[in-house]
Amino acid sequence: MLNPRQRQLLDVIRVSVTISVEELAQQLAVTPQTVRRDVKQMEEANLLTRYHGGVALASSVENIDYSQRQLLHNEAKRGIAATVAEQVPAGCSLMINIGTTTEEVARALLHHQGLHVVTNNLNVAAILADNPQCEVIVAGGVVRGRDRGIVGEATIDFIRQFKVDIGIIGISSIDEDGSLRDFDIREVKVAQTIIEQSREVWLVADQGKFGRKALVRMAHLSQIDILFTDAPPSALFAQVLEEAQVKVVLTS
Repeated sequence: MLNPRQRQLLDVIRVSVTISVEELAQQLAVTPQTVRRDVKQMEEANLLTRYHGGVALASSVENIDYSQRQLLHNEAKRGIAATVAEQVPAGCSLMINIGTTTEEVARALLHHQGLHVVTNNLNVAAILADNPQCEVIVAGGVVRGRDRGIVGEATIDFIRQFKVDIGIIGISSIDEDGSLRDFDIREVKVAQTIIEQSREVWLVADQGKFGRKALVRMAHLSQIDILFTDAPPSALFAQVLEEAQVKVVLTS
């Protein structure tokens, strides 16, 4: 779990892209030794990378380890999930994709009645299986051991059989041009199919996803109906969201 100073440090690096330890210390009003200690911990969590004389964001081609993502911004994710659950009507059909935030959404739906959920996330399926008022339909395909996500052509073919009321998707990155990005091309292709097969698309993303870099383009904000997030977007992203006509719902 990142402390407030470490979250601020990460935000500074997102803006600067690369920055020296001394500059970080000056901006955060702490000693360089404190910055080095924080950076070491965050590098071990695959959030940052160090180079000679400075610090940068971690690689855009490799995601943070799943166990680390479960801990990252977990309070924000729970708040987002609770807000989403408040707006999911009883008796509707959903598709829920891979991600730690979407897993929190599943937990928040445990007391909903009459739901029909199609998912390619075994963790989501296991969570919602404890709700006797929810029918869970699990997509076939290749199971990724690291996060129990199901991907592949068989998954896409399975999902195309359904047309649901709401698709709830998580994402690794929201870029400044409005593109939604992730790291695994197979996961992206499944998420694209979920968007196609959903009458409404709800994106769940904490503030850490804004401006983060990821390799594979999944979609554009203009394909999203509602964004659920935990903090007001910056002026740049607020403009992008407005142009894409995305409704923004903040956690209370």
